[in-house]
Amino acid sequence: MNAIRFSSDHPDSYYAASANPHPRHPQLKGEVQADVCVVGGGFTGVSAALHLAERGYKVVLVEAARIGWGASGRNGGQLGTGLRKEVIELEPRLGTERTRALWDMAAEAMDIIKCRIDRHAIQCDYKRGNLLAATRRRHLPELAAEAERVATHYGYDGYRLLDKTQIREAVASDQYCGGRMDAGGGHLHPLNFVLGMARAALAAGVVMYENSVVKRVDWASPSVVETALGQVRSRYVLLCGNAYLGNVEPRISNKVMPIANHVLATEPLGEQRARELIRDDCCVCATKFVVDYYRFSADHRMLFGGGETYSFDEPPNIKEFVRKYMLKVFPQLQDARIDYAWSGQLAVTMDRLPHFGRLGNTGFFVQGFSGSGVVLTQLAGRLMAEAVAGSAERFDLFAELPHRSFPGGALMRKPLLVAGMLYYALKDRL
Repeated sequence: MNAIRFSSDHPDSYYAASANPHPRHPQLKGEVQADVCVVGGGFTGVSAALHLAERGYKVVLVEAARIGWGASGRNGGQLGTGLRKEVIELEPRLGTERTRALWDMAAEAMDIIKCRIDRHAIQCDYKRGNLLAATRRRHLPELAAEAERVATHYGYDGYRLLDKTQIREAVASDQYCGGRMDAGGGHLHPLNFVLGMARAALAAGVVMYENSVVKRVDWASPSVVETALGQVRSRYVLLCGNAYLGNVEPRISNKVMPIANHVLATEPLGEQRARELIRDDCCVCATKFVVDYYRFSADHRMLFGGGETYSFDEPPNIKEFVRKYMLKVFPQLQDARIDYAWSGQLAVTMDRLPHFGRLGNTGFFVQGFSGSGVVLTQLAGRLMAEAVAGSAERFDLFAELPHRSFPGGALMRKPLLVAGMLYYALKDRL
């Protein structure tokens, strides 16, 4: 795995350029005490810290770079209802009762987001609507079966099916033959959302340190989280670094694979042109294994994510790398100037469900959201706080999900994944 290069500022992106004012936090120096030490200042870590502080715990959060520096401040900002996998696929594996319990908690995660935005007045450009666009006719029966299943057995009626004519009216692209609109889903400015949560966590008493890379964790009692210049002694440690955790805890590193997604932002296109391209101002994601995902920002820029790579190194020209994917979907944007382009790592698991677990009696971790992290991280933070407080039943429903290690060990894991991804990328084109 390539070495992670942390920096003292957010990457140059549209999100960073349009971020709400936010404070810098000091570097950890010397020894501090806490009830809980949270490692990682992204969605999961900040969510967990806020939930714990609201329960009265003394919480210290340690971030290697800046709050929201990793995937939480770089992603597509898309919110989808449910789990990363369709329930019609999960029920045969997990059983109806267990799948329903997981689905209900995933739906709860969406409520957490809306509650946080309202309660803490987080200015993050939240909008409703998430469209899953089918690139092949063979995808349509599954979209319909899922919509029928969750409506009749899960009590969710937010899905609406679109035929070829309807999706062409909704999205000005000839790439799609149908789709499924999720009225309960939506999109937001992810960096401003995590910064808003961090502001609420600070008000609740959380102490935050930035530019403090964790070197190791001593799982004694109390546990000790060590950085280059300091340490945190705490009863509990929550590992929330996801793709950027590195080898801090080798026992869990082989369950996830960091992959890089790449996003661009065009110049502002104006509201009229934006609505001509995406009529209802929803976000859109395609039913491809190597996905295209896109939406408009509050100032009417096309935010387009496309292509995946398997290294911490960025493509030589991110703008051109992503632009070619955008023009396949919207050739009419040939004239649009690209103002920003950036990359970020996310962690995937073998079966694309998040990996929850324990490390002895004092440690908890969550990782591998596999592209569903904007929503499910909010649930993860709540469940980790519940587990620390002694009510781990809901955390354990996720922790009991079986997770396979990526094959090949440290040397072959990435080449084997690349080979597999190339296979699925080929299937996208067939």
